[in-house]
Formats: sequence, structure tokens, C-alpha cells
Amino acid sequence: MDRRIREHAETLVDWSARIESGDDVVVSVAEGAHDLAVAVAEALGERGANVVTTYASDEVSRAYLRAHADNFDEAPAHELALYENADSVLFLGGGRNTFATADVDGETRQAAARARQPIKEARMDTDWVSTVHPTRSLAQQAGMSYEAYREFVYGAVLRDWESLAEEMAELKSVLDDGSEVRLVTADTDLRMSIEGRIAVNSAASVAYDSHNLPSGEVFTAPYDTEGEVVFDVPMTISGARVRDVWLRFEDGRVVDFSAAAGEETLADLLDTDEGARRLGELGIGMNRGIDRITDNILFDEKMGDTVHLALGRAYDACLPDGQSGNDSAVHVDLITDVSEDSRLEVDGEVVQRNGRFRWEEGFESGT
Repeated sequence: MDRRIREHAETLVDWSARIESGDDVVVSVAEGAHDLAVAVAEALGERGANVVTTYASDEVSRAYLRAHADNFDEAPAHELALYENADSVLFLGGGRNTFATADVDGETRQAAARARQPIKEARMDTDWVSTVHPTRSLAQQAGMSYEAYREFVYGAVLRDWESLAEEMAELKSVLDDGSEVRLVTADTDLRMSIEGRIAVNSAASVAYDSHNLPSGEVFTAPYDTEGEVVFDVPMTISGARVRDVWLRFEDGRVVDFSAAAGEETLADLLDTDEGARRLGELGIGMNRGIDRITDNILFDEKMGDTVHLALGRAYDACLPDGQSGNDSAVHVDLITDVSEDSRLEVDGEVVQRNGRFRWEEGFESGT
């Protein structure tokens, strides 16, 4: 086995999930993630955890959803109990076909998402972490050779996470103290309130309220959004290609939209529920080990020189105790490139210009 697979597993178990002896752990294994699952199981066994594995196949999901009527039972008790009794859930992604569910109709997706919302809530109440094993299908989606893609993945995952956490803490401090964020590019001018919200230093560990490996972003939960935004980074949503999304917000809600590709998928997403038309996240990528777009949200949203906004659910980690944020059955990220002709302001002060933060070499302080 490639030594990097074991390093990936050890980083996931120790740094990211902070697994301890006696923890009850669910490991969700995608079709192509067998090797990583073996390494993770070994690491969990060495640490004395209790393990249940589940099989996460997009082709299996497609078969079920296409055969099922839209009246899904809400939160089947047997599955809900699994997650309600788990300490941690580890998601090992890496399927065989990234478009396996492309022909599942939107109404079915929406119905299934609404019915499974309590299960999703139960999973998110655990110390969950999502990661991905490099597969040939993901390499193909990224437009890379398999060997090059493996190098890319491990370059993003096997980082000095403590050092990156220290760097990202500076941006967290700026956002925690701020009231309003403004994002400006050639075709975007968007304002969002962040007053009273808590920014998360997403350093790939549950100790930082971070649940992705790799990670490398700082995110918060905006509200009262006004203006227009274009997301120019292509991506795959629900098995469909989506490109050049334009959204217009009024009173915090999407009131108009378009897309050069995947507009029907976007419409289905926005119609999931009321919360799907509001923002749940503003995220700013800071992982410069991710140096290219690969059409995989786990990596793309963490890339330096990008900002992403998520339609739907807001994460509780961004909310003060006793407060609730945007609620939805979905949380879908959309990404914009901020490497040129852009600025990110917090309370009128430029924090990032053309992808460079004000504490980084190369930052341009002019207007």
C-alpha cells in the first residue's frame, strides 16, 4: 500500500476526527475508496474505537431513487438510530462515476432530501469528517492523469495543518470583529451582514469546528444579502454540470437567477425549500496547496484565490448559542475566482485584493 494512504488515514483519525479509545465510529465507504478504508480501519483498530462501515455507492443510490415514488418515509428509524448513537462519522469519498445520479429527476431529489433531513441533522451532530480517496474517475473529472491527480490530492491533504491554522486565525479575527462584507469583481457587487456571527478557522479538524480533509478556508454565516454575484468556476451539482451562475439577492433572498449551463438543476435546487434561496455560508479559500480547479467541491472551495457562497443551511458553529441561522435541506456551494479585478472588504476596509490578503506579500493597498 502507498505510504501516503496510511498517512492520509492517520491524519484523518488523529488530527481531523480526534478519535479516542471507545469511540463509536461509522465509516461510510465509497465505491473506489477501499484502500483508504482498509488503512482507516487499521488506524481505528489500533486506537481501540468501535467501528461500523456502510457502503456509499452513487450507482446504488441512483437505482433506489429512480425506482422509488416521491413519498419517502421521513427519517427511517433504523438509520436514524445509527447516527444518533455514533460519536464520529467518517465519509470516505471516491466513486466510480461522478455523474452516476445525473438522470435522477429534481423532484425526487428534493423529496428525498426533505425526508432525510433528520438523518442529516443527526450525522452533523457527531464529530463528522469528510475526505476523498483519489480515484481514476475523479482524475478524469479533473482533467488530469491518475498519477498527477494522486500527487495533487496528497499535496492538499498532507499539510502542516497547525501552521495553516495559525495563518487562517488572522482572517477569522477580522470576520469575527466585522459587521458587513462586500465582495466586488468585474460582474459582482454583493453585500452581506456578518454582525454577531462566528467565523470558523477550518483547519481540517473537529477541534476547530472543521469537518473536511483537506480544508483550508475561513467561513461564516452571512445574512441580509443584497446585490448580484456571478460564480464563474464550473462545477458538478447533483450529477449535472453547472457553469456561470448569476444570482440576484433582495432582502436576503434570491429573486432572480440564470446559468450558462445547468439552469434547470439550479432551479430545482432553489425550489427545494424556502431556505434554499438564502445564503448559509460565506467561505474564503486559503489552502495554496490546492493549485487548480478539479470539479470537486471538497478541494475547489478551499483553493486560494477563491471565494464561495453556499445556498441553504447555515452551520451551527457560526452561530452564537441560542441563535438559529438559515435552515434548509440543502447546502450547496458556488465558487467565484477572485485572483484578478476583485476585492473583499470588511466594514469598508479591503482585506483581500486580487487573491492576496493584506498580510501577504504582493498585496496592493490602492483602491
